[in-house]
Amino acid sequence: MAARRTAAAATATTAGSGEDPTSLELDELMPWSVRPLRTGRSWVSGPDPAALRARWERLAAAEGPEQERLFRPSRSRTPHTPVAALPGRSTAGAGAAAGTGRFAREPGACPDPVRIAHGPFDEQWLLPDHRLIDAARPELWRVGDGRQLFAVEHGYVPQTAGPALSVTHLLPDGHSPAGRPGRIRPLYRRPGATDPNLAPGLLDVVRTRLGPQEAGPESVLAWILAAALPAPSGCRVPLPADGEVWAAGVELGRELVRLQLRGARGGERPRLPGGRRPYVRAALPARPTGIVYDAEAEALVIGDGRISPVPAGAWEFTVSGVRVLELWFDRRAAAAAGAVPEGVEADGLEVVGARGWTPEWTSELLELITVLALLDGLRPRQEALRARLGRAPLISRDELRAAGVLPVPASLRRPASVLGHQEEGPEGQFALL
Repeated sequence: MAARRTAAAATATTAGSGEDPTSLELDELMPWSVRPLRTGRSWVSGPDPAALRARWERLAAAEGPEQERLFRPSRSRTPHTPVAALPGRSTAGAGAAAGTGRFAREPGACPDPVRIAHGPFDEQWLLPDHRLIDAARPELWRVGDGRQLFAVEHGYVPQTAGPALSVTHLLPDGHSPAGRPGRIRPLYRRPGATDPNLAPGLLDVVRTRLGPQEAGPESVLAWILAAALPAPSGCRVPLPADGEVWAAGVELGRELVRLQLRGARGGERPRLPGGRRPYVRAALPARPTGIVYDAEAEALVIGDGRISPVPAGAWEFTVSGVRVLELWFDRRAAAAAGAVPEGVEADGLEVVGARGWTPEWTSELLELITVLALLDGLRPRQEALRARLGRAPLISRDELRAAGVLPVPASLRRPASVLGHQEEGPEGQFALL
């Protein structure tokens, strides 16, 4: 297994180092990208929605200088900053609860926390109030619906193995566990799965050269997920000229997407075969302080708690050089204990709502182990695909230029207009986008 991982890392480093001129930049295939969210204050998001509600209530009840201190003002946001509502979260919308007036004057009711993708393979919660978030990227909220998918780059870290990007149906914050943050690329530029975020004419080239007449935007996304490699300038994607190689990559990519969506969109929830499914063998402590992997027993040891079986591939699964399971656990252990990030006041909002380890986290941990184990099991197929790509003919950049696919028009690197969509602006005003 160690030899297999070393070979995979070497392949990723060589092919993703910018030395391969035959592969394309992801930016050429999916031209519209958005920078990661910038909350400006760590207390607006976290793994426990009940804690976020408690923080809101404390902030709303505070007054004057105390509210200012708890808020943690920035150049972009203070309790006195009026802002536009997040798309779909206007107080005028049915069932929505988010204000646009100054928080200090009229905080309103706590908005329902929304589920977000907090970096690769971690799902957390966010208070969806634009008054609290420095850069919420409204363009992402406008296109996020029941049919949207987001490709999220993980950021480049030299000499590390692991996937170059992931896919989620949730609003992603674009957080990267290490290295330079990547970009967020919606599959569609408009709601309702319309206007694919693909280079113009790319689908026609794929259908003509590779034969799959039914190929659509999700097929291209599946190929990208299976074949993308990290590089200093961003992900690079080889595009095959062989229909069989393309079909194999799309099939693999669809399985990768299915696992990462975790049963969303009517899909089947990931499950390991009987006898290999992880179970809680001893209850996890209320406030765990550390996690250890027992390789011989294939078990996670969390204080007096124990989960097994946990395949080594799930424990060793890394993104940008960071072990996913360990990072996931550390975030929740800190939240359970009410720990605050370095440099944050010990009596700030980050400590509000800490109530120990929750049963929901245990369920999420079992699911994450399952997802990572299944993803690790697909690595041989990914390595075989990359080996085939090393021998197969590729569609060149010159061919895409001749077909009018490249260069991508500058307009496609900007958000699309959402004509006729009314949104609430600062202080209750409305704008037509």
